[in-house]
Amino acid sequence: MSQPMQLSLEQQFNIRSFETQVQKMSREQAQDFLVKLYEQMIMRENMYKEFLKHEWGLEPS
Repeated sequence: MSQPMQLSLEQQFNIRSFETQVQKMSREQAQDFLVKLYEQMIMRENMYKEFLKHEWGLEPS
């Protein structure tokens, strides 16, 4: 298995802070939050794809 990318101290702190927030959520809040988070991940992936297409000149003229 590949070595996971190292996180900065700030990122580690943010993860712990996030963990505390999530522990305070109800099950329903957590489920809603997960759906929104997944939606954001997909939107970010699309943004990266568009950015790379543009940077690599793969867009049709």
